[in-house]
Amino acid sequence: MAARNTAGGAAAGTIDRQDEAQPAATTPRKKASEFREVLKHLLRNRGAVIGLVIIGFFVTASLAAPLIATHSPTSTSLITRLQPISGTHWLGTDELGRDLFSRMLYGGRISLNIGIISVLIGSLIGVPIGAVSGYYGGKLDIVTQRFIDIMIAFPGILLAIVVVTVLGVGVQNVMIATGIASVPIYARLVRGSVLSIKEQSYVTAARAAGLRDITIIFKHVLPNCLAPLIVQSTFQIATSILWAAGLGFLGLGAQAPTPEWGAILSNGRDYIRTAHHLTTYPGLAILLMVLGFNLVGDGLRDALDPKTR
Repeated sequence: MAARNTAGGAAAGTIDRQDEAQPAATTPRKKASEFREVLKHLLRNRGAVIGLVIIGFFVTASLAAPLIATHSPTSTSLITRLQPISGTHWLGTDELGRDLFSRMLYGGRISLNIGIISVLIGSLIGVPIGAVSGYYGGKLDIVTQRFIDIMIAFPGILLAIVVVTVLGVGVQNVMIATGIASVPIYARLVRGSVLSIKEQSYVTAARAAGLRDITIIFKHVLPNCLAPLIVQSTFQIATSILWAAGLGFLGLGAQAPTPEWGAILSNGRDYIRTAHHLTTYPGLAILLMVLGFNLVGDGLRDALDPKTR
């Protein structure tokens, strides 16, 4: 009888060990399966596919700008100023005779860089603030959120204008300004997610196991905030591109002769009646770029939400 109990205990222990080892072996497969499911759902969304095509077009054109640009984006020629579309100048020329097509290609590079880098700045600052605030709570949370409330009280573009005014004009300062303006968005988003995640049983088990708070935050809490962060970052790239164009239009962004869509649009407003192409094409480029990222963001939001699958 004792032998049977011993054998049964050993068998049960073996089964338990196998059951414990099984999830670790299947976790990568589950993650790969989940990724494929999200991708499949995303590609079924027509709006998201259109957005991906738009973004892919602009990214490809911007990266290939040195290869497909027909002229230098900064070379001037007063003889050919304000020319309409022709075989030589595919989108016409501006008030200084610069080729608009070439300037649009290089301007796309600047707009994409501003959008991506500003989102990185905003997330690198805002995510830790929101995570720490939501995880610890108490007075730290109160003080942090009141500071975030002050930042949110300013419209994003107005806060970016204030930062640029302090730092000075230029593309790099525009990246910093739009990044800082997006900090409260990330801080609030992550704080809300952390408040619900920290009450989960696996976080409680991690505390009981004696793990440090910073380990719990970065290993167990933040990875479960990735879905809303990815969606918000997609929308925020579009918003940052729009803010950067607004700053460029106001003369607070890229300075001449740097080709930036907002600055090109601002320079062309004086010739809108005689040479409408100077405002039409930069305006359409900004519109399509922002539309593309918003469509992809909507698709990702649906694809990452299990309730909508």
